[in-house]
Amino acid sequence: MTIDDKTRTELEAAVFRRLVEHLRSRSDVQNIDLMNLAGFCRNCLSNWLKEEADAKGAAMSKDESREASTACPTRPGSRPIRDSQPRAARGDEKGR
Repeated sequence: MTIDDKTRTELEAAVFRRLVEHLRSRSDVQNIDLMNLAGFCRNCLSNWLKEEADAKGAAMSKDESREASTACPTRPGSRPIRDSQPRAARGDEKGR
């Protein structure tokens, strides 16, 4: 099957939107679980979106990319929302 570039881009965008919607609906799945099983998480998606926007010269802040890819708006000056697991359970050294 041959797909032209415009159609391929539209399909990829639709798949991305479905993936984001799926992850939004599965708030029971923690980022650490995604990272362990798939090698990426919601934060990765927002970082990739920001990197691609930067590469295209499109103005997008980290907060905007996070909100667009995770539906987690951040308050000005706030830190990103982290997993609800304690650090020790995430494997952070000494539970810090």
